[in-house]
Amino acid sequence: MSTARAPEPAALMAELGIHVKPSLISRWPAPLQTFVTNRKGLFGLAILLIFVVLAALAPLITPYDPYRRSGKPHIQPGVEHFLGTSRQGKDVFSQLLEGGRTSLTVGFVAGISATLIGLAVGISAGYFGGKADEILTFFVNVSLVLPALPLIIVFASFIEEASPTIIGLVLAFTGWGWSARTIRTQTLALKNREFVLAAELMGESKWRIILMELLPNMSSFVVGGFVLATIYGILAEAGLEFIGLGSPNSVTWGTMLYWAMRAQALQTGAWYEIWPPAIAIMITGAALVLINFAVDEITSPQLRAARRAGPMRRFLRRRGRSVDVV
Repeated sequence: MSTARAPEPAALMAELGIHVKPSLISRWPAPLQTFVTNRKGLFGLAILLIFVVLAALAPLITPYDPYRRSGKPHIQPGVEHFLGTSRQGKDVFSQLLEGGRTSLTVGFVAGISATLIGLAVGISAGYFGGKADEILTFFVNVSLVLPALPLIIVFASFIEEASPTIIGLVLAFTGWGWSARTIRTQTLALKNREFVLAAELMGESKWRIILMELLPNMSSFVVGGFVLATIYGILAEAGLEFIGLGSPNSVTWGTMLYWAMRAQALQTGAWYEIWPPAIAIMITGAALVLINFAVDEITSPQLRAARRAGPMRRFLRRRGRSVDVV
């Protein structure tokens, strides 16, 4: 009488989606191991790094000066001009890389600044409470009602044109309110937890409790706020320059779209002038969102458990077993 042969351990692990981590990765911290093995996070990080590296090396790898005319207007993409030329005869590929430097810088500066301000204000208001909470919450409410667009219009009217630096500073100044409110709410939920009370009973300083106990438990909120603020910064900068509020002499993804609109690129069939910056903005935003998804899966026990349960459910279904217990 023949008996069913048990599957090999390697085949069983492959079917369950369990992969043995290389020895080098196994020595890294657990959160970093999870991020590296997360396909969404790794894919998003790879895309973002490609854009950052290309933008950083733009002066070395751009074939033409993005600020000067390098050929006839609206040359089709080819060997000489990889993405063609604009209506002004400027090389689109060189402008795309140079514009990425400015747009990404504005987005990251606005995102980092808004995140740091929101983190400092939110965690201080939530943990210290009392008068500090009342005063900081007042400033949070003021920040939430400060509109970025009218402020940039006011600045542009005084200085004739708003440079990317001015736009980034205004976005950072007005974009930290939602992050601060979210972090304050999370701090209020954590400050009475057992591990925080134990640290207080042991005589730990308040700032050490904030840095070592509260902050690690809010990593998903911090990263999520940074991602949203960065995406908002990139999109707002591009949108404001697209409608003509920025400096038309600067080279950014937004000014590329502005000049393409002025030149009626789509109507004249010059798709290569408008699609590269638009696709670059879209892909950068998607990469940041993928990184945010990965951080959520790493820091959320529910999402992490759901991710691990998926292969187990498929494994049980193939063998006709019940999946209700998973």
